[in-house]
Formats: sequence, C-alpha cells, structure tokens
Amino acid sequence: MPVKEIVKVLYSPHKAFRDIIQNPKISGPILVMILFIASSIGAIIALYSKTYYEDTLPTSILESDISKKDLWTEKASFWRNLEGEPPKENYYDYINGTLYGNRSIEFHVKNSPKITIILEDIGKIDCSSPNGHSKLYFNLKWIGLEGKPKNAVLYLFSGSPSSYFRLSLAEELANAKADVWNCMALSLGDDGWVSVGTADWRNITGLQLEFSWSEASNVTLLVDGVFFGGVFKPLESFTFIINYAILAFMQFVFRWVLLAGLIYMMTRGFKANTIWRVIIILVGFALMPMAVQAIVNAAVFSTIPAIKYSFEYIIVGFRGGAEAAYIALLNQIFNYIQTAVTIWTIVLCAFAIRAATEFSWSKTFLIAAVAYFAATTIEGFLIGV
Repeated sequence: MPVKEIVKVLYSPHKAFRDIIQNPKISGPILVMILFIASSIGAIIALYSKTYYEDTLPTSILESDISKKDLWTEKASFWRNLEGEPPKENYYDYINGTLYGNRSIEFHVKNSPKITIILEDIGKIDCSSPNGHSKLYFNLKWIGLEGKPKNAVLYLFSGSPSSYFRLSLAEELANAKADVWNCMALSLGDDGWVSVGTADWRNITGLQLEFSWSEASNVTLLVDGVFFGGVFKPLESFTFIINYAILAFMQFVFRWVLLAGLIYMMTRGFKANTIWRVIIILVGFALMPMAVQAIVNAAVFSTIPAIKYSFEYIIVGFRGGAEAAYIALLNQIFNYIQTAVTIWTIVLCAFAIRAATEFSWSKTFLIAAVAYFAATTIEGFLIGV
C-alpha cells in the first residue's frame, strides 16, 4: 500500500526503498504530491486567517491600478494655495515606489513669511475610535528655505472651515531637513489634537497645512503620498489560494522531475544500470519531507498570533519593538525548518540511490547533494521559488 511505503520511508528508509524497488508504483509519489499540495493550501489558509494589512484612503494600499493609489497628490485640482501661485503637478520630484504615483503637488510662494495649503473634496472620512482611520501619512519637501519652518500646524476640517481639529507639527518636524523628503506619520484622535467648533472625528472632510518662517522668502513646497490609514483588514485570499495551489503543484513537479533527472544522469555517468521509471518513483518518495514541512507550517500558522502589516512596513519594511522581534523569531524558526528539510531530503535521496545502485555511501551522498542543490537552483530560475 502507498501509505505504508510512505510511512516506512520516514522511519526506515533503507528497507523502504529496497521494498519499493521490488514493486515500483507511481501511486506512492502521486500521493506524496497530493499531501504536499493539500498541506500547503492548509498552511496558506491558516496564515491568511492571521494576516492583516493596513487599509488606506483614498484607495486601498493593495490597489492594483497605480494611477489610483495616490489620488490626492496626483491631481492639483484637489488643492488650494492661499498665499501664492496655484498648485501644479510636479513630474520630476516625487516619492519613488509602487505605492505612489508618478508626480507630487508643488506649491510656491514669493516673498512671503508663510504658506498655507488646503486639500478639499476628499469626502467624509471616519477617523473615530475604535473602527475608524487612526493614522495620517504624508510626505513633505521644501526648497528655498534653510533649516525647517519656524512653525507648522495641521488642521483637519470637520464639515466646515469653522469646525476642525488642530495639531502642532513642531515635534514631528524636529529632525526634518530642507531639500529632502520628510515622511510624516501622525496618530489621529489622541490628546495632542485641539478641537474647535463642532468638530467630529466621524466626519473629516479636508485638511490644511500651514508653515511659517522668520522672514519673507521664496519657498517651494512639495507634497506627496497623503493617506489616511490605521484600519486593518484581512487579506482577500480565495484567488491567491488557487494560485498558491498551482504554484505548489509546479514546485513539487519541477523538483521531482529535475532531481530525478539529475540523479538518473549522474548514476548512469558513474556506470550504474539505473532505470528511469525506478529512479523517478524513488525520488518521489524521497520528497516526503516537503509534505512534512507543509504540515508543520500549517500547524505553526494555525497557532501564531495575528500578524499586522502596517503602511510603514509595506513601504519601507519598518517594524519596531516586539513586532520586529516576533517576525525575526518566526523567520529564524522557518530557516531552521528549511535547513532540516534540505538535509533530510538529501539523506533520503542518498538512501534511494544506494538501494538502486549499491554505490558507496560517500558516492551516494555526493550525488544526492549535488543533484538536490542543482535541481533547486534550476527550479528557482524556472518558477521563482
């Protein structure tokens, strides 16, 4: 029975491979492949059930249409410049990255001690606790002013210009520099905000940035990447699961055929009278550690705490404190598991080669190791895994 042979490969590979050679059946490796694919799907479902990403406005951070990702700083018509020239779109100086568009919004004032810019027509945004947006992100760059502005204030309008929340940006700009992009990440609704009028966090309808400096100057201000964030949503997983099942199938088949082919050619090169059908069946059984690894992954993913990918992490890979240690620990554990599976698979391949050829152990381990690393390298080029 294939199941009995598969189990025996795990605890008594030498005897198992000799028995398989006596009655080689392709049903065993097919069952190993099905187990690997099913366990891989189970692992990815378990992982996705614990994975959340920070959703953003004006569009989702995972929006596939790049032109929509950064809508508010792609069109100058959303903005007003109270002290200077009308805003315009700058196609030469903007934040690079797939989450942004291909331009920033440029504001210019001449011989003025301040600049005030307003973002309008953004709709009605819920920033209330606990389910509303709790973060605001934007990027600033000023040219023509040495150092940083003397004062900087952010206003969030709530329905009308007379109702708003106000926040001093002095702390956020403490380490900011001229002529470079400065990234701002602000928490909404905390004690630092001052409420004026009938401002309501459930109804944020626009924002205003006001910068002032010691003396009148000619200043150019660039703004890019304005997003409201802080709401975490689960990943949409159905389509990805289907794609992942196809990828798991391709990964197993490519590794199976490549590894068997290399072992067959190398054993024939060492004058062994090996048979292709026998070798490919033996190698299929020897790939059982891939299925075991997928089962372990499914078990681990089903027990881990939720993983939240913030806007900052998706953009620049920044993650701090306990989250960084947690992700690093998971990566380390899976690196250890991958190393163990690699060694285990090479050992099983060596047992299979030994059973088929009666080569010395040193020769069988050499063939197994060279074939495995060559096969996985070629596999990586072919399917990117």
